[in-house]
Amino acid sequence: MSKSLQAIRGMNDILPEQTPLWRYFEGTVARLLDNYGYRQIRMPIVEFTELFKRSIGEVTDIVEKEMYTFDDRNGDSLTLRPEGTAACVRAVLEHGITGGGQVQKLWYIGPMFRHERPQKGRYRQFHQIGLEVFNLEGPDIDAELIVMTWRLWGELGLRDAVKLELNSLGTSESRGRYREALVEFLSAHVDKLDEDSQRRLKSNPLRVLDTKHPETQAILVDAPKMADYLDDESRAHFEGLKARLDAVGIPYVINPKLVRGLDYYSKTVFEWVTDKLGAQGTVCAGGRYDGLVEQMGGKPTPGVGFAMGIERLVLMLEALDKVPEELARQVDVYLCAFGEAAELAALALSERVRDQLPNLRLQINAGAGSFKSQFKKADKSGALYALILGDDELAQQVVGFKPLRGQGEQQSIAWDALAAHLATCVVQG
Repeated sequence: MSKSLQAIRGMNDILPEQTPLWRYFEGTVARLLDNYGYRQIRMPIVEFTELFKRSIGEVTDIVEKEMYTFDDRNGDSLTLRPEGTAACVRAVLEHGITGGGQVQKLWYIGPMFRHERPQKGRYRQFHQIGLEVFNLEGPDIDAELIVMTWRLWGELGLRDAVKLELNSLGTSESRGRYREALVEFLSAHVDKLDEDSQRRLKSNPLRVLDTKHPETQAILVDAPKMADYLDDESRAHFEGLKARLDAVGIPYVINPKLVRGLDYYSKTVFEWVTDKLGAQGTVCAGGRYDGLVEQMGGKPTPGVGFAMGIERLVLMLEALDKVPEELARQVDVYLCAFGEAAELAALALSERVRDQLPNLRLQINAGAGSFKSQFKKADKSGALYALILGDDELAQQVVGFKPLRGQGEQQSIAWDALAAHLATCVVQG
């Protein structure tokens, strides 16, 4: 196959054998968010480029190197969204749904795009579930976001595989004071910094704290600490958050180097990290962005949110063998019909059963080969039971009921009793 007919590097197909785990993960998150009172919002995947320059920051790696940006036929510069927060803020501003101090608790799901070097857990098209909350400024909502994710890890069986890291970036004023102190310190060691950190020192010095370069990390051991420059309000907010996490019993680690890669964060920042995925250790991250709405032309509006990477969490579920067994089975019952009259009866019977058992996964294979070939397909489907409908069963208005997994003899079930029998054997377990 020619290269032009293949998927773009770093943009992957999610195949039928993979989608059940994706749907399981997405469904688990959606139910959890519904229970906490969050509502879904859906934004376009393409926005004006200026939106991301204003919100993320022009000197960030995302804007400088990673965005998919192009001019459309009208000459407008458009960008495939590299993250969801800016687009969500644009949407709530455009539609006025945070006006008058209205509290909005929103979530979204979908693809994001960054031109990075593809590797396991990092792709050019990747998928996120994100949450954004507006007009709540206390540490209680910060805590709620973290508590929700802690509950999610519990439902997925991942609590032992993740660790919560916390930091506070303070207000823009306190962060500015810290930035000056950090630049002064790093400038005295500029010759020993790695090339990327030297560049960041001029454009975005807080990002130097993110470096993975061993020599630069050694220098940072003696660098000024953000905690020493926090204003009283930010310090009280952070203490309030920690008190709430302590009350719930959620363990955490304070990471003074945690700054996140986007310019809009303030006060609380957090990451859920794991050592189960190699270099791609962050599976969920976020924080507060109290100045972002105003920065984008709205009235001062507190905001906080996070995003989690679906690909990485799906990889974790697989790596840790936390995939529910039932996901391997996409069919509960497989109906084999032989002969034209039986095929017609099978269609009517299967729809009658679906009316009574809407959650039953029933697949019908009418007229698709011999008895032997249909049974091979039934077994390959993973179904628990096969139903058999031929001329003899048609005459008696019964179906053959044959277990395909485990013990049990084939028996005949009357059509009128079939739904009740399946409800006992399959739906109720």
